Amino acid sequence: MGAAALATLMLAPPDAQAATSAGAPVHRPSASPNPSATPSARPPARPSASPSPSSSPSPSASPSSELAPPDVRIHTYAYGSHARQTMDVWWHTTGPQRPAVFVIHGGWWSGGDKKYMKSISRSYSELGYTVVNLDYRLSGDAAWPAQRTDVLTAVSAVRRHAASFNTDPGRYVLVGFSAGGHLAAAVGAYGDGRPGLRGVVGISPPVSPLSAFADGSAFGTKEQQKLRKAAIKLAGGCTPAKCPRIWSSMEVPFHASPGDPPMLAFHSSEEFVPPYQSEMLKDSLASVGVRMIVKTMAGTQHSSPLYREPGVAETVQSWIVARLGRVAG
Repeated sequence: MGAAALATLMLAPPDAQAATSAGAPVHRPSASPNPSATPSARPPARPSASPSPSSSPSPSASPSSELAPPDVRIHTYAYGSHARQTMDVWWHTTGPQRPAVFVIHGGWWSGGDKKYMKSISRSYSELGYTVVNLDYRLSGDAAWPAQRTDVLTAVSAVRRHAASFNTDPGRYVLVGFSAGGHLAAAVGAYGDGRPGLRGVVGISPPVSPLSAFADGSAFGTKEQQKLRKAAIKLAGGCTPAKCPRIWSSMEVPFHASPGDPPMLAFHSSEEFVPPYQSEMLKDSLASVGVRMIVKTMAGTQHSSPLYREPGVAETVQSWIVARLGRVAG
């Protein structure tokens, strides 16, 4: 598929609760995985940025300067009109169609950037997978469920254009860090499973914002109090008592269903996102026949520093290989 087709094909947002219509595609400098693409084809002019999740994703792209093996290409694609609705796609131009690993950064739902996930993205590319390292609208850009909508939309865009990325649309996993782990789990529990989703990994995932709200009272640690404020901001500035439906939507353990994928979570025993949050999700998933593994490491490390602890990344990679299979060739 050439640049013209990639730039003009419209993909409808998958979250029906938050999106009801498709907008114009984002204008980006085009770069196609197909070297035969016509360079004169350009997408329509970019509309003004909007936090509304109703804008349609556009797989127009710009090149990335990442170092990669000779058979790997990396481009930054827009999947919506907002400046943060972008994703770096790492794909192999040779060999069989590859399963995909989607990487979702953390940052209290209000900060962070995919640029901090480059080394992790590279590690999964070196294992032979397609890697999608994505940004999403932050809580200061739009309230929940915009963040979940963005992940769903990015996944839909890559699956729709899987042939262009030498990717198998029927095999992918989500790997999220801290707030990104919450988003990964929320997508995994959205509806009765997602097509092609084989597993979800969370590193220090705050899967229970209601628990974070309770733990962040005046008796909580400084970090727990900060997480409470971050969860309120994610809910549009509304507390659980005033907006119970929003908080229920954010609470991943409330949404377990039999079609959900297996999940894996890592926590530190003394971090400010306690392991019991993932244990709650594990119990909810177990009640509908879905397996979740929760591993706890000693100490206080959170998110990426926890991932760098001895044995954590290796365990996550082995778990992913068991879900996606090894890539031959």
